[in-house]
Amino acid sequence: MERLKERIEQTKNALDAFNEVLKEPYSTIVRDAAIQRFVFTLETLWKLAKRYILLQHGIDTGSPKMVIRSCFQVALINEEQTEILLTAMDDRNLTSHTYNEKLAEMIYQNLFKYQLVFSTLFQKISSEIK
Repeated sequence: MERLKERIEQTKNALDAFNEVLKEPYSTIVRDAAIQRFVFTLETLWKLAKRYILLQHGIDTGSPKMVIRSCFQVALINEEQTEILLTAMDDRNLTSHTYNEKLAEMIYQNLFKYQLVFSTLFQKISSEIK
């Protein structure tokens, strides 16, 4: 349980940083910073969800996408949110393999809907732990 609380704190800090950069006026520097914060926020979030699902529901998942599907399975997120998070995972994977302006712009435009789902999932998990 202690490790879960650490993950909650890490995810909260990542979400705060992600939310902060998305409030900034657009520039390519802000875009690139937002994409980087998106990547580490998603990483902390899926690892938090993985730990939570294991401890609270006894489901041991492996890959990030399986964790997202398990979140749906235990009713932490709905079907639409599941699809958004799966797309976020695809976008995260794209950022680690290649970089180009069109891709960066496309991902940046998606960050705002990802932000809402990230916050929703985080709130559900953290409220059930406290």
